[in-house]
Amino acid sequence: MILKDTYKRTVEKFSAFQVSDPKNFDFPAEKYSKFKFGSTNIAREFGYTLADRFINQLFKFSYTGKPIVVLPSAYSHIPTASYFMTIHFIDKLNQFLYENGFSPVETGKISRSITYREDYGEMTAEERYNLIKGDKFHVDEALLKNKILIFLDDIKITGTHERIIIKMLDDFGIQNHCYMLYFAELTDPAICPKTENYLNHFFVKHISDLYSIINHDDFKFNTRIVKYILNSNPEACRLFLQKQSKAFINELFYKALGNEYYKFPEYAANLQAIEALVSE
Repeated sequence: MILKDTYKRTVEKFSAFQVSDPKNFDFPAEKYSKFKFGSTNIAREFGYTLADRFINQLFKFSYTGKPIVVLPSAYSHIPTASYFMTIHFIDKLNQFLYENGFSPVETGKISRSITYREDYGEMTAEERYNLIKGDKFHVDEALLKNKILIFLDDIKITGTHERIIIKMLDDFGIQNHCYMLYFAELTDPAICPKTENYLNHFFVKHISDLYSIINHDDFKFNTRIVKYILNSNPEACRLFLQKQSKAFINELFYKALGNEYYKFPEYAANLQAIEALVSE
């Protein structure tokens, strides 16, 4: 499907999976939850799946060799889970381009000016829009000039984030051909947006559920797991931290600083506990 806006820009949207039942999915909900909390092996699997479906169902029929920039979902200092999915999506797309005599893609970044404590997955469509509408996104205009743009995210629920991306393109006067790609998309508007929260926490329902994710070599910090730890019950957090390595605690602390999570009073107790362990 191609949607044209008021500019010359065209936008094509694609999702590897469509969600029309809030309790049944065509992908493993447990894997999705682990992916959202730092499993990069699953991020690789999801990235490969999205790339294969995108290439075979849409991209290979129209691509003519124009340079491409791929941009993961916006973040400040700590990457999102979809950033790691994007890395592997790029690998598969580059393989296709190489096999067909085309140049590899470039990778861009959408920087965001505001960091939030709130979890989008728990919000209604209106709450999401009211939260994010004041955010400011920034991209390198020179990098994007005259190139195909591929924007990636893990799931589309209400389309709020996509609206903000389109607004950013309008603000910068970027009229390129764009793809908006998602691993999954909620296709029935009657389904509550909080289905995303159900998916996010299908496996991770308590801080202790993180052990089996972070104890794997493929674990990488992302925004969700850092916020989840900082927002957890202080006693549960203390017990959790006691079982972690010095390297884990140090990285957790510096990631939190980079995203300015010290600005949120709700995070203060756990961040102070982490800081004390770093200082030991």
